[in-house]
Amino acid sequence: MKHFTFSDLNRQSGEVLDAAMAEPVVLKKRGKDKLIIMSVDQYRKLARSHQTAYTLKDAPQDVHDELMAGLEDILRENGDA
Repeated sequence: MKHFTFSDLNRQSGEVLDAAMAEPVVLKKRGKDKLIIMSVDQYRKLARSHQTAYTLKDAPQDVHDELMAGLEDILRENGDA
């Protein structure tokens, strides 16, 4: 992953953006990582790779609780609870 400063972005925006089309680019400010620039395709691939599916049996307790609360809300709204 390439690293650029905010000043680099101001002076060499074309180079920074070209690099970001090939791979994510880190922008630093005062020596600290502040932003990552990436193509939409890279972002979408990343977002898809972090989606997790569970069955009701293997869902973590917090996911199970959230699902059940949502179902209870739906039933209440429909007058079934």
